Amino acid sequence: MKIEFAPLHVPLQRRLQTAAVVQWVFSFLALAQCCLAVFVLLCLSDYWPLALLYVGWMYIDRDTPVTGGRRCYWVRNWAIWRYFRDYFPISLVKTVDLDPKHNYLFGFHPHGVLVAGAFGNFCTEASGFSRLFPGLTPYLLMLPFWFRVPFFREYIMSGGLVSSEKSSASHILSRPGGGSVAVIAIGGAPESLEARPGALTLQVLNRKGFIKLALKHGAHLVPVFSFGENELFDQMENPTGSALRAAQERLQKVMGIALPLFHARGVFQYSFGLLPYRQPVHTVVGRPIPVEQNLNPSREEIDALHGLYLDSLSQLFEENKAQYGIAAQRHLNFI
Repeated sequence: MKIEFAPLHVPLQRRLQTAAVVQWVFSFLALAQCCLAVFVLLCLSDYWPLALLYVGWMYIDRDTPVTGGRRCYWVRNWAIWRYFRDYFPISLVKTVDLDPKHNYLFGFHPHGVLVAGAFGNFCTEASGFSRLFPGLTPYLLMLPFWFRVPFFREYIMSGGLVSSEKSSASHILSRPGGGSVAVIAIGGAPESLEARPGALTLQVLNRKGFIKLALKHGAHLVPVFSFGENELFDQMENPTGSALRAAQERLQKVMGIALPLFHARGVFQYSFGLLPYRQPVHTVVGRPIPVEQNLNPSREEIDALHGLYLDSLSQLFEENKAQYGIAAQRHLNFI
């Protein structure tokens, strides 16, 4: 394989953008393990009382990830996130105003490998969420497993990440007065195994829990499509039925996390590595679907709203695909 090296003379701005993405990938892939290692070393050192105090704090604070988290606006406004945004670049596109008197459930599609669009747009202020949607506060839902990792839990909550447990979403969507947004990557970890350039397959046909949540709390549904999300990484071939896919699905069932074997570019060369490609990501927030509260929705009512949501998602995609370089003959595939 011929290696394409980066030029020696790269503008400082681009170097800073790459550095910002390096720390983001590190945070996703290794920061939790590093935090756990630090905690174990603390336990084995003369400073073990500090570790014991922190365990006590985790117990006292155990409900925070399911009751709105603990965001830090200083962290969300770090300058590093602006460099992260400009690397791709990432943009947030508003189609209509959203009334802050309501609570909303944003269905984010597609999941991609590392949900770069969801993180950049809803866990930081780099793309101007608060400016575009005044009065709304976004919460990105993440697997509960990660909120059990010492120290790492504090970091991810600072950006607005909360647990994806049902009680967590219910807490957000039931807040009186409105203004809260629960952002859910509907396809979840299984959909990340389909993420590769050109993919338009969404795992959504059998996912109706978010619909039931919206009905129970009267939260308005908003489809969100992130154009370019699947273009950021290549992935090893793992067709359904292959040994690799079977192992990945088994891991996902046991641990709740998928393990897509992805690759893209490196820091000093463009031929291989774990950094995403410099491909634009345009996250388009669609029109809201008004939902009347129904504490005990029937299966028929859930199915009807689910069908309406799929129609709205398809319409959002069709109305915007030409602008973002997708051929007219290509359409979403729901499975």
